[in-house]
Amino acid sequence: MTTAYFQGTGRRKECVARVRLVPGEGIIVVNGKSVQDYFHRTDAPELVGLPFTATNTTRRFNAMVKVAGGGLMGQVDAIRHGIARALLQASAEHRVALRKAGLLTRDPRAKERKKYGLKRARKAPQYTKR
Repeated sequence: MTTAYFQGTGRRKECVARVRLVPGEGIIVVNGKSVQDYFHRTDAPELVGLPFTATNTTRRFNAMVKVAGGGLMGQVDAIRHGIARALLQASAEHRVALRKAGLLTRDPRAKERKKYGLKRARKAPQYTKR
């Protein structure tokens, strides 16, 4: 007998998180490590587990996450987005709570590309009159 699981993909900036939810006791594993060991931040478990708290499913699912690219906070946001999308697969009733918490919307902000003739995306070389 195979265990039912739900998958979701979350993205933020350059980060991509692949999330798999299986029924369990609420353990979140990121790239083979616990959330505390992977992120080294005291608030990371709360930020990553926000979709579970919003839908009152805190101790019902284990999350196995593979995340790549970007920085730590981008990865946290990508994981949170992926968990929210996987929870939506688990039950469509969660849509209202997740939408109200703003967890289903992908954050479109990303780094702007560098333009020709400029130093960065918008910084121009200093103007000299003479």
